[in-house]
Amino acid sequence: MKSHFSPAAVICAAILTAAAPALAEDEYNVVNGLTLAGNPLGLHGIDPISVFHGEAPRTGDAVYTAAHDGVDYYFVSAEAQSRFKADPQAYLPQFGGFCAYGVYVGKKLDGDVRYADIVDGKLYLFVNAAIFEKYLANKDAVIAGAFAKWPEIRSTAVEDL
Repeated sequence: MKSHFSPAAVICAAILTAAAPALAEDEYNVVNGLTLAGNPLGLHGIDPISVFHGEAPRTGDAVYTAAHDGVDYYFVSAEAQSRFKADPQAYLPQFGGFCAYGVYVGKKLDGDVRYADIVDGKLYLFVNAAIFEKYLANKDAVIAGAFAKWPEIRSTAVEDL
């Protein structure tokens, strides 16, 4: 039996296929462009495992890539890559890697690992030193407020906030 696809079906399939990275870009703070695997890059290429081990955040290598929810992350070693693959939620930043204070005020600002805090095993990123200082003055309220606001803005494009 011969199968034919209508032009409308082909166009719909192409749109749905192209929409996957767009959704990831709305819910995750990613670098412009795609990795060799065709996914956007999370955490600006910083190895998320390195942030949790008391060392300065380290830039990962594309040789050690792991994808999670349509976003690629780079790691400094195969060991770090394996740790992430075993439990990605343990290492991913909250709020898709956007600035936690920004989410608290209803915005998706770039999260920077240089301004990070780990609270109860969860990674929170901030856009700059000034915002990080504001967060430190009222950590509990900012985190609670960001969690309350996140469901409202999670799938909203950055430019629409």
